[in-house]
Amino acid sequence: MLALLLAGAWAGTPAWADHAYALWGKPLYPPGFAHFSYVNPQAPKGGELRLVSNLRISTFDKYNPFTIKGSAPAYLAELMFDTLLTPSLDETATGYGLLAEDVTVAPDGLSASFRLRPQARFHNGKPVTAADVRHSYETLTGPHALPGYKTLLVDVDGVDVLDERTVRFRFKQPNRELPLVVGALPVFSRDWGQENGKPKPFDQVVTDVPIGSGPYRIGPVRFGKDITYVRDPGYWGAKLPVRVGTANFDHVTVKIYRDNTARLEALKAGEFDLMRFFSAGDWARRLYGKRFDSGQLVKGEFANRLPSGFQSYVLNTRRPLLQDVRVRQALGLALDFEWMNRQMFYGSYQRVQGLFGNTACETHGMPDDRELALMEPWKKDIPAAAFGLMTEPPRTDSGQTLRDNLRKAQQLLRDAGWAVQDGVLRNARGEAMELEYLDSSESGIRQVAPWMRNLEKLGIRLRFRPVDFALYQQRVDKFDYDIISIAYQGTNNPGQEFADLFGSRSADTEGAGNFPGVKNPAVDAIIKKMTEAKSEQELLPACHALDRIIAAGHYLIPQWSAGTHRMVYDSWRLVRPAVVPAYAPGETWVINTWWARMPPRTAPAP
Repeated sequence: MLALLLAGAWAGTPAWADHAYALWGKPLYPPGFAHFSYVNPQAPKGGELRLVSNLRISTFDKYNPFTIKGSAPAYLAELMFDTLLTPSLDETATGYGLLAEDVTVAPDGLSASFRLRPQARFHNGKPVTAADVRHSYETLTGPHALPGYKTLLVDVDGVDVLDERTVRFRFKQPNRELPLVVGALPVFSRDWGQENGKPKPFDQVVTDVPIGSGPYRIGPVRFGKDITYVRDPGYWGAKLPVRVGTANFDHVTVKIYRDNTARLEALKAGEFDLMRFFSAGDWARRLYGKRFDSGQLVKGEFANRLPSGFQSYVLNTRRPLLQDVRVRQALGLALDFEWMNRQMFYGSYQRVQGLFGNTACETHGMPDDRELALMEPWKKDIPAAAFGLMTEPPRTDSGQTLRDNLRKAQQLLRDAGWAVQDGVLRNARGEAMELEYLDSSESGIRQVAPWMRNLEKLGIRLRFRPVDFALYQQRVDKFDYDIISIAYQGTNNPGQEFADLFGSRSADTEGAGNFPGVKNPAVDAIIKKMTEAKSEQELLPACHALDRIIAAGHYLIPQWSAGTHRMVYDSWRLVRPAVVPAYAPGETWVINTWWARMPPRTAPAP
């Protein structure tokens, strides 16, 4: 049982036991549930799932997914590291016990204590202990781990080992989300990275095989080509309700291809079983061949209720040319999404609308009194536009044309002190407006080229700079770029992670997630309100206020999103459950809940 303190308990009532922790309301699954409804509990174990990497990296050079330098294989963290709590895929903001069997949140909301399951084991056979949980926390918030962890856990005051199986997280202030945040931390053994009986600095733990407690271990590896994860037949948690019907493949092989064309042709040739598509052109025009004709390869569009995210062009305000909000707004006015959607994307996308699309936090219209009350104390730090109608991306299909938008952009640039001289936009010092768009793939030119042509009409030169992924990652970590494209993941439960994305402290921290370099006390204060919210009614105004400030600041130029997962899969080798969970994140749903057809079908003899 998980002993939890749910809604209202922080007012001083005693903690009470339940089987799950829900941020708002009650968990979907009652005590004693047998398994999640979207899995097949009788799914056979065995066979192989062959995937293509979902990462932009062309290879991997480490097994440690938690450090800054280097690139780890796709899916390693999800498959090899268990957590104290685990979510279901058909609800939001709820954690069910995995490593933890008992959790108690203190009546004052200032701590959460987790009691570990006695049967929980690491891959080396040793029990998972409270000391391992504390070690994982201290390592992830230490100097050698990704800085996002330290930002995410900034309100955790420390971790105490109460006994061998009980660990307590102390919080600096009550925060309803923190039990879920700490419950989602990956837990690894203190033995990982030991050398001659002593721990190495975490940034030197590179190709040491991880010692986690998840359902898979690392199997055969061919650096530069593929990695295979092998299901642990003695996995300690296989019979838990949260694990029944999952981890059905004996082997999960992730293959690496250096360019999209090779990847697509390999799919058609039967070299792997499943591929997710993000290119509308590939999806509409390039999926044909004998395996499609025979029905072996199937195109599947799976609707979901996931947050749409806020994939965007990111404008680096650390650069002098991009520090004026009027310049940033002008750059956005030159992007004609409606033309691109018609001519390039086959009408398959919708424009990104703010930070919280497809969630309860999505922002529209004028700010209400609660939002204004949050913003008014910071009026001098907030763009005036944030106090009016929600800033939305410009359109060219609703009475406005691209020419209208470019005229508005010209006026903004003039107001900011820029003028066209001999076809080149220059400021009073004679400096030309020349910017660089950094990408890790040469194919990115296709999508950015229409924007580049429109910017030329304003006298702005945007250079396309493709580099290999290792250099790209290095430059991004050091914030050495003018413009990049980031596919931000959305969330139904925004909280402390937004301090990493937009908080002042992360703006100057190498490797952090504040790519636009936002440094604004109003943003910091409102993110703090988000993390302190004790109800959804308190959370929503803070989300809306943050959304308005970021949109009115034009730090991001919104791109596009799709409401479905587009995947091609081999129906002769794979079987999927009948239920598609509403919040399934693409390939993770396949890895977790699909199973192998045994024996796989084969093509008839000619």
